[in-house]
Amino acid sequence: MRMIVPAPNRDREGADPNRRQFLAGCLFPWLAGAAEEPFAGWTVQDGPESAFYRRDGEVVIHEGSGFPAWLRSGKQYENFDLRCEFYVQDWSDSGIYLHAPEHGRPTWCGMQIKLFHQVDKAPTPQSMGAVFPLVAPQRVNVKDRSWNTLRIHMNWPALRVWVNDEVVQDLNVQETGDLRYRLRRGYLGIMSLSYPLRFRNLRVQELPATEKWETLYGGPEDLAAKWYVSEGEPGFQALGPVLRGDGAGHLATRASYKDLELQCYIRASRYHNGGVLFRSDGQGLRARHYEIQLHNVEEAHFPTGSLYYYKRAIYPRIEDEKWYLLQLWVQGRRALVRINGENVMEYDALENLEEGHVELQTHRKGYWTEFKEVRIKRL
Repeated sequence: MRMIVPAPNRDREGADPNRRQFLAGCLFPWLAGAAEEPFAGWTVQDGPESAFYRRDGEVVIHEGSGFPAWLRSGKQYENFDLRCEFYVQDWSDSGIYLHAPEHGRPTWCGMQIKLFHQVDKAPTPQSMGAVFPLVAPQRVNVKDRSWNTLRIHMNWPALRVWVNDEVVQDLNVQETGDLRYRLRRGYLGIMSLSYPLRFRNLRVQELPATEKWETLYGGPEDLAAKWYVSEGEPGFQALGPVLRGDGAGHLATRASYKDLELQCYIRASRYHNGGVLFRSDGQGLRARHYEIQLHNVEEAHFPTGSLYYYKRAIYPRIEDEKWYLLQLWVQGRRALVRINGENVMEYDALENLEEGHVELQTHRKGYWTEFKEVRIKRL
């Protein structure tokens, strides 16, 4: 991750070697009294620090930056009104990320509004203005070799997008297929596919948030207040924002939940073995529980994301010692697991419908598992 600053002099291909903050200052006009400092604290993610640079008051994608480089906002948003102008010239391909995750795949955990040069007479889910690659725009009205205006208004579940002052998306996200499972809060971003698109006059107005979550672990103060060791010696330590387990046992929530949505980021050592329990009696494996397996071995009987004993997951896109996003929904007899934006397990025959604890499991000392941003929502 790199933070980058404007330079007073630069050639068209160069990148400022003394980057700290992206375009801090008064480069862009405001939405009268409503918008926030544009690009304050924005950072380049998953790519070289030269992936985005300033030229003549514009933000430019460098041709050599490569995917998956992207420019990430300095804060996360749930609801917002974003406006900007973008310039396409010949073949141009990029996108605006909405609700992108801290770690993982922005298009699939959050959403992407596609930016593309081609004027398709019959719009597709890959066209300019699409919610890529799922929902085609109502029309394609992009202008080549010209500045285009873009407005994205998110007020969950309503998503509206305008291109050159014409509505191209008007969706109820909650009722639109896979989009209902996407993150409702996250970063804004500009994606690089190494085409030199240019951006100017970006403004963001944050709108009131409506989503209500309970943080189970966000820092050391939460460990004693919200958890207890329910079985064995799981070896959990509060390391700032990270909860690290390295032992054999279970850590349970003090509160109980029935229907829930759980989100957290997880990373673990090679050959780790652990789990996330729900609707448990708060006694680990000694009493009633369901377990979502954490075991990054593709040929394992129950790999990561599986409902242990009941249903094997599709092996997910994760790597050892790298953070990934886990989402779990439990409602009535149904359980659904998403990892890095993909549905990997769905089961609709849960028999235990009683309220219970959430537990974090570690299996063996020396094979650590870490959690952060652990939060839950009652359904």
